[in-house]
Amino acid sequence: MPRHGKVNRLLPRETLIIVTVAGIIVAALGLRAFADIIAPGLLALILVIAVQPLRAKALALKAPAWLATLLTLIALYSIVAGFTLMIVLAGGHFVTVLSDYKPYLQELVDDAGYALARAGIGSTPIESALSSIDISKWIGFATSLIGGAAGLLSSATFIVILLFFVALDAGSFVEKLRWVPASGSRMASAFAIFAKGTRDYSQVSTLFGLIIALIDVAALYALDIPDPWMWGMLAFLTNYIPNIGFIIGVIPPTLIALMEHGPGTALTVVIVYSVVNFVIQTLIQPRIVGNQVGLSGTVAFLSLVFWAMIFGGIGAVLAVPLTLLVRAIFIDVVPERAWISRLISSDNSDGGQK
Repeated sequence: MPRHGKVNRLLPRETLIIVTVAGIIVAALGLRAFADIIAPGLLALILVIAVQPLRAKALALKAPAWLATLLTLIALYSIVAGFTLMIVLAGGHFVTVLSDYKPYLQELVDDAGYALARAGIGSTPIESALSSIDISKWIGFATSLIGGAAGLLSSATFIVILLFFVALDAGSFVEKLRWVPASGSRMASAFAIFAKGTRDYSQVSTLFGLIIALIDVAALYALDIPDPWMWGMLAFLTNYIPNIGFIIGVIPPTLIALMEHGPGTALTVVIVYSVVNFVIQTLIQPRIVGNQVGLSGTVAFLSLVFWAMIFGGIGAVLAVPLTLLVRAIFIDVVPERAWISRLISSDNSDGGQK
């Protein structure tokens, strides 16, 4: 038996680190290999968790279980249909705008080349890069990107059927957790922490996404940018992508401002979007979400890169919930690893400790 306070390691620390890293790599490759099945499954799970309070509220009001499940399914399918419609509308409109302004965009590229040449910067690599820019190719790329984004939520049959069965099982699963023996209590606690964190994150992200979108719409109206509600809808959607989502959302109105009113207005759009997102997502939102959900900016960005690499677009959208799942299983329910949770959290308080 090991002495009290000491850990009996079967492997040296260095070997254990190497084995752990190798295990993570193997797990990541496995997840990527089956991403077409696992990613929609995780999406369905997180959506069901997000709307589970609706079922609980219906049951609390003495509604029959079948009606509570039906309300859950209606909410789930409404979310999927609504997000798909918004992606198609905003993305399709952006592609149309790019097509309409294609000659002007190409003229801007050519003017940039001439300006660099007059300034004596027209080196061969730069000239080659500018001459290779074909606006038609960019329009085609944007079209394929929008199609792929819409496919995230409209891989119709599989996701619809999966949501149906996950929603049906959700109610009984909650009841089954109460009968988990002591040997499995840690995993049950991890799932409860993950579910609460996911619900808190989805609610806060939706609320602040709406606030950001409304502020952006007001700014675009003031700057006389066409279709402000369309770009506000895009800002709301991209708010679910941590850290870099607003960059995607600012591109269409910035290009339109550049083509309609010139560089000054385009720069103003960028500044407004940047300030709004910095104040709300960096200063306010972490304080509202708190340590339970908050992840440091570095961890959130790295999680975005990692999960996008594994699951593509779905991984980018679900980066924070998936990181919360990993944290709940491997960190939050292990008291000895509480210090890791503090390291990766956005909470800078001392937790009352001196």
